[in-house]
Amino acid sequence: MIPISDNIRCRSKPIINYWLIGINLVIFLWELKLESSGQLGYFINSWGVIPAQISGAVTNALFFNNSAAWIIVVWRVFSLFFAIFLHGTFSQILGNLLFLWVFGKTVENILGHGRYLGFYLASGAIAGVVQILAEPSLTVPLIGGNGAIAAILGAYILKFPQAKIDTILPLIIVYIPIQLPAFFYIFWWFVQQLFYGIGSLNIPPVGVNQSGVVFWGQIAGLLIGAAFMRLKR
Repeated sequence: MIPISDNIRCRSKPIINYWLIGINLVIFLWELKLESSGQLGYFINSWGVIPAQISGAVTNALFFNNSAAWIIVVWRVFSLFFAIFLHGTFSQILGNLLFLWVFGKTVENILGHGRYLGFYLASGAIAGVVQILAEPSLTVPLIGGNGAIAAILGAYILKFPQAKIDTILPLIIVYIPIQLPAFFYIFWWFVQQLFYGIGSLNIPPVGVNQSGVVFWGQIAGLLIGAAFMRLKR
């Protein structure tokens, strides 16, 4: 099932949403270039969220008065935001950008441009923190905007639970247009995660995104989005 639009009319152009989609695409093209030159593993391990490095640096900085550890803490805090724009598979970026295109524009219309950008970045970063807390000893990099997209879904569903989503249902070579309720896409979003390993990039030494940890980030994002929209009311 491929969502293509909703029935909510936007009052202004979703400029930030367009920029977010463009930045994600440009960075993914850069990842493909790095993969072809054998440098992608170093890049992802430098800028992805690695729970073991962050938890270790925080422990050394706070409890062992290690001033050098603060440099790693600051660097890794920045990686919480930068990692939102990194993706490890073709299916992951295509799925995320598709949901961002359909649901993000409406959430931006509700929040306004500046607040939407802050909401997107903060939701992705907080989802990253939840992933660190879920498995602080994990040495596999965590990347992708899944937590931010889940937050957009949570905000959208709480605001427009009865909205209708124009959807294409591909059946082999026949494409059938249908309308589905917005609430259904919470379920479909999580089903879609099962296919995010398709088209994986070669990221040594251990790949990216351990599924169990990523799941908690997605749950956190969904709750963050719903809570934020609830408070906004």
